[in-house]
Amino acid sequence: MIHPLVRDLAADGIPITVTCGILGFTPQAYRKWRAAPVSQRDWDDAHLVDAALEVHADDPEFGYRFIADELAAEHGIIASENRVHRLCSSHGIFSVLAKKRRRGGPRPGPAVHEDLVRREFTAERPNVLWLTDITEHRTDEGKLYLCAIKDACSNRIVGYSIDSRMKASLAVAALRNATALRGCTGTVVHSDRGSQFRAKRYVRTMREAGHVGSMGRTGTCADNAAMESFFSLLQKNVLDRQRWSSREELRLAIVNWIERTYHRRRRQRGLGRLTPVEFELLFEAAHAA
Repeated sequence: MIHPLVRDLAADGIPITVTCGILGFTPQAYRKWRAAPVSQRDWDDAHLVDAALEVHADDPEFGYRFIADELAAEHGIIASENRVHRLCSSHGIFSVLAKKRRRGGPRPGPAVHEDLVRREFTAERPNVLWLTDITEHRTDEGKLYLCAIKDACSNRIVGYSIDSRMKASLAVAALRNATALRGCTGTVVHSDRGSQFRAKRYVRTMREAGHVGSMGRTGTCADNAAMESFFSLLQKNVLDRQRWSSREELRLAIVNWIERTYHRRRRQRGLGRLTPVEFELLFEAAHAA
């Protein structure tokens, strides 16, 4: 800030050498600044901040450590955590989880979609309404996160993804998995107001796939109760059955339970005592007839 002051005073007729002597630096330093007012370091910091803002917009829960990792992986910007922390702090880039929580828990973020479900978690045929949410469980290596998408008609898990971090990419991967497996468009995808489902990357993926977004009105578990019931079954049958030593061990157990037990062996009264796979096969046969 003092170099522009020297320039302004020089325009008023005060010699540069006098001003530099009073302010405590040499005229050579001032002339060097006049030759290049913006240093390469300043340019690099500006580009880093722009990239950090983009990363944070996609995943508002990211703190400076995750942002530093993402800058290196996605943008090719190598920077120390201390430097990323300094720039993020000076530009107000903080994880939403770092903010002081109110009594009664964190408030949900603003919805990016209207509530098209209104707690009516039913559909007349498959691929009309999907419900999605994220759950987590501890292992000796750290937490493991599961994002699952359930069809409201058959209760089948049509897509899911598992990762060691709860990022927007977790929800994006589950949505892409469901879209690829079902090969449909125009499906209403209902979620809560979690930051992963409000991220630009997730909203963009949904729009590109031709689906329609829906979010609960209040951000409470009742606005996505159908997914909470599935996670409750998963909790009782897999997650709480034992202590898990590694993420890979728990991942294999979750996949095995979903694909073998829940889809093909667990009969549901709401489906006429059929499994989700049997229900869809009979539905397709009846529809073809």
